[in-house]
Amino acid sequence: MTSCIKLEVHTDDRTPHKWIVALGEDVFRRFLSQGNPAVHKAFGDGSLFSPLLFGKFFDPSDAFPLWEFESDVLLSHLQSTGQSSVDWLQTDQAYVLKAELPGVGKNQVQVSVENGKIVEISGQWKEQRDPRAKDWRSGHWWEHGFVRRLELPEDADWRKTEAYLSNDVFLEIRIPKNPSTCDISHGNGAATKNSEAMPTILFQNVVQNHKS
Repeated sequence: MTSCIKLEVHTDDRTPHKWIVALGEDVFRRFLSQGNPAVHKAFGDGSLFSPLLFGKFFDPSDAFPLWEFESDVLLSHLQSTGQSSVDWLQTDQAYVLKAELPGVGKNQVQVSVENGKIVEISGQWKEQRDPRAKDWRSGHWWEHGFVRRLELPEDADWRKTEAYLSNDVFLEIRIPKNPSTCDISHGNGAATKNSEAMPTILFQNVVQNHKS
């Protein structure tokens, strides 16, 4: 029997110093090599939260312009072998993200919108034992949780963002487009062209602006 619940989308998270510690590729590979099954489940191949989801390393705590690109292009290396359960698309009415979560359940996943510009999916794969410890997101966050931060398109009506969880595993996020901009050309040709050039253009730009 399929169960589906609507998740609260937080818009008032004022936690200071979130995601200020960048995750580097060398650090991530050493962390993953420890062989912890929970770590591999959260950050392994095909996971929404994997820094290697797009074929090249990208810190998931940095905001990524997901809807500027086609999922078939960015995930071609995974979809050909059935390793990814992540997908995204845009219709005339909305931007959509679908993903299978790493078995953490509704109580460990939070969806929020930051300043109307970024949608953030985060949660913990390991609880902090010391109640006096600082918020896990302000330190080496990957040692306790996971995150994926995505840039919202300019025409996204972020105040109406909705998130649903099916069977405690499958997440779907829908962000409507502002009606005033829905009739404007979407520029699909340009988006496809950018998607094809992604390995040489997007990541070069990202590296220049990456958190130090």
